[in-house]
Amino acid sequence: MNGITYVRGDATAPHAKGVKIIAHVCNDLGGWGRGFVLAVSRRWPEPEAAFRRWHRERARNDFGLGAAQFVKVEPYVWVANLVGQRGIRTARSTGAPVRYEAIDAALGLLAEEAVALGASVHMPRIGCGLAGGSWGRVEPLIVRRLVERGIPVTVYDFGA
Repeated sequence: MNGITYVRGDATAPHAKGVKIIAHVCNDLGGWGRGFVLAVSRRWPEPEAAFRRWHRERARNDFGLGAAQFVKVEPYVWVANLVGQRGIRTARSTGAPVRYEAIDAALGLLAEEAVALGASVHMPRIGCGLAGGSWGRVEPLIVRRLVERGIPVTVYDFGA
């Protein structure tokens, strides 16, 4: 057992008491419009608006691979935009856009925020959808960065 709780359900509707952070992986092009972000945007407009502003103003902030942005969407719910994907997959792409080292760095920032807020972390299988990553490579990063620090983590597989 690795300390991660796996459930079927919607990661945008976490079942936990207290402060919750919903984490997902974003690309470094500022694109938002496919994959899990659509579910996030259906629930709250703030994470998309904040992400687009963060990207647009990147010359004056920390936007880039390995960065993390935390957006409060409800009194006890935050969304973490983790930049862990180089570009996007296109018809002419070769290789997956996932960047494991960037996901690892962003998870480190997520851990700091979760500890500061006393929050649990909720996510889909980050980096394994449109980013094309392998859960076998992402899961150990989550265990090392979050679980080993005592942060409760729930991973949601969408479905009934």
